[in-house]
Amino acid sequence: MTRAARPEPTARQAALLAELLALYLREGFAQFTLDDLAARLRCSKSTLYALAPSKEQLARRAVSRFFRTATERVEKRVAEAADARERIAFYLLAAADELKPASDRFLADIAAYAPTQAVYERNAKAAAARIRTFIQEGVAEGVFRPVHARLVGEMAGWLIEGIQTGVLGRRAEVTHAEAFAGLSDLLLGGLELTAGPDAP
Repeated sequence: MTRAARPEPTARQAALLAELLALYLREGFAQFTLDDLAARLRCSKSTLYALAPSKEQLARRAVSRFFRTATERVEKRVAEAADARERIAFYLLAAADELKPASDRFLADIAAYAPTQAVYERNAKAAAARIRTFIQEGVAEGVFRPVHARLVGEMAGWLIEGIQTGVLGRRAEVTHAEAFAGLSDLLLGGLELTAGPDAP
C-alpha cells in the first residue's frame, strides 16, 4: 500500500511556506512555537495546520522545500556544463550559492532534530551519488584518470556534509563558498589526468 501523495499547495499556502522558510533560514526553527510563527507570519494557527499537522512536521516540510528547490536550481546550473570537470565545478559552486541564505542556527537545528536530519542525510547521499556520476562520466570521457568513483564520491559526500553542517567551515575558519571552492580544487586536482614519465 502506498502513501497518498500530499496535495499541491494553493498559491496562498505556497507563499506562506516561502515566508516561513525565509524566517527559518534567518533564525532557525527550534525555538518557535506555533503561536510565535502565527504572529510572525500574521496568520492564524489553523492556516499553519493546513500546511502541516504539527510544529515538527512544519519544520520538516520547510526543510524539504529548501533542499528540493536548491537541488532544482543546482541541476539547472549543471545542465550548462560542457564536460565532467565543469559539471563538478558548477555543482559545487551552485551548492555554495544555495547555502548562502542559511544561518548557522538553521543548520544546527536541522542537525539536532531527527526528521529534518533525515531529510539532510538524504540530500548528502544524493550529493555523493551525483559526484560519483560526474566522476564516472569524466573517466569515460577521458577527462579524469581512472579512480574508484564510488569511494571518491562518498568521500566528497562526507566533506559536503561537513560543509553544510558548518563544522568544516568553523574548523578551517572559512565561509561555505570558500569551503566548496576548496573541495572543488581538491577533487579536480586529484582527478586530473597527469602526463606519463616519458611525456615532454
